[in-house]
Amino acid sequence: MIKQLLAYNLVFLNQVLIVLSLISLSSCSSDKYTHKDHLVFRYNEHRNISSLDPAFSKDLADIWATNQLFNGLVQMDDSLNVKPCIAREWSVGDSAKTYTFKLRQDVFFHKHMLFGRDSTRAVKASDFVYSFNRLNDEKLASPGAWVMTKVNNYYAANDSTFVVKLKQPFPGFLGLLTMKYCSVVPKEVVEHFGTDFRSNPIGTGPFLFKRWEENVKLVLRRNPNYFEKDENGIALPYLEAIAVTFLPDKQSEFLQFAQGNIDFVSGLDASYKDEILTATGELRPTYLEDVNMIRGPYLNTEYLGFFMESDLSEIQSKRIRKIINLGFDRKKMITYLRNGIGIPANGGFIPKGLPGHDNSIGYTYNTEEAKRLLEAFKEETNITNPTVTLTTTSNYLNFCEYIQRELQKIGLNIIVDVIPASSLKDLKANGQLDFFRASWIADYPDAENYLSLYYSKNFAPGGPNYTHYQSEKFDALYEQSYLETNTEQRANLYTKMDSLVMHTAPIVPLFYDEVVRFTRKTVKGLGINPTNLLDLKYVSKTESR
Repeated sequence: MIKQLLAYNLVFLNQVLIVLSLISLSSCSSDKYTHKDHLVFRYNEHRNISSLDPAFSKDLADIWATNQLFNGLVQMDDSLNVKPCIAREWSVGDSAKTYTFKLRQDVFFHKHMLFGRDSTRAVKASDFVYSFNRLNDEKLASPGAWVMTKVNNYYAANDSTFVVKLKQPFPGFLGLLTMKYCSVVPKEVVEHFGTDFRSNPIGTGPFLFKRWEENVKLVLRRNPNYFEKDENGIALPYLEAIAVTFLPDKQSEFLQFAQGNIDFVSGLDASYKDEILTATGELRPTYLEDVNMIRGPYLNTEYLGFFMESDLSEIQSKRIRKIINLGFDRKKMITYLRNGIGIPANGGFIPKGLPGHDNSIGYTYNTEEAKRLLEAFKEETNITNPTVTLTTTSNYLNFCEYIQRELQKIGLNIIVDVIPASSLKDLKANGQLDFFRASWIADYPDAENYLSLYYSKNFAPGGPNYTHYQSEKFDALYEQSYLETNTEQRANLYTKMDSLVMHTAPIVPLFYDEVVRFTRKTVKGLGINPTNLLDLKYVSKTESR
């Protein structure tokens, strides 16, 4: 016992020393602002950042950083409306296949010696041609290359006019262009640094790159030449600097937040959810004076998936798939396992908040119907002890065990198999798991992004159809939705497709996630949006009390 206590104390002491060393480093790198803390926004990124090149902004950690450094033609507000950015306006013609963007002429790249001594230059339409070419470059192998699959060609009509022609109409195209993959970059700087552009980023964003010690510290400074202003004509951004640390776990991150060393925490982790929230999802009294909580819908559906080409009789049976959908209380699960954060997924796969969502097409808790279906399955197959193995990761073990317990009460045996996240991802993509936990976070805010998981031409591993669901009727509606320009009619098509999926039940929707952000009371202007994008250009801080 003494040895165990000593070992535990050594581990704890080591974690404390890591935290203290990072705090010290943070202080050293921002000495200029130690007396102006209200001008520096500090946050932690426990996932690390792999690249500051927007062409590789695949993960949320990278997207958060590159969003401060780069701009695209358009941007999205917190209500998912597409707004002008470098493009001041645009028009759509040629039966919704040609997009013509008129660029602002007051947008400049961050200063760099390659533009001339302590100089810069204006963004031109040809810069977007170069930036889009990078996404199409097979040698570069950008994970954002898929964004261009619907594009036929593009060109600069002149310095301030950029034209994109699509292969076919695609209503979600402007939403695609808001992704960081589509940011503008300067050719001379990219070609000078080559692959090292990932750590020497030059963009047009509200903040400019200062220093990056990988997995230790990232510092960004205010861009004094930024082109956007607030509604009162005041130049953005308000902050002077952003300082990002890289503590490796969420518990240490929360400790830093609680001590006032970082300004905000995103998400609700099991390591601290009960510390900060009550069972009903309210802030505990000890945090009310210093902390604000903001929450809202997140374009993320958490679900369980069945591989429809499985040899297992249980997976092949629609009855069993429906039993699992009916056999547990989603609201109870959210209340006890997530402190009320999240929306029970009693509708389809499309999350609440997107056009096409319909809460009436899914499944609600009904043990009597589940038992009736189970008896019918046993009579039909002579399988007296139906069993299904559910594969998950350790992060979602509590959810899977809850579902396991509830279904055992009905008479259906669920075996829970826990494997590493990397293994689950690989096996799921290659059709080697009969029943698996998964989630889908929208790449762009259009329900087509969710329904693409059930289009037969998107079978994994070549696409995101991990369940190998196939329906000729669904495919026809999916292809029809591409040609429908009326937003209301398109939403109706989305609902019909989602209803078809839920009728066959290749999935078990668990919950539609919510974005949750905890900030210090000194932080003002930090919004919240369904894509969980971190936008700091409107953020300010008041001096600590």
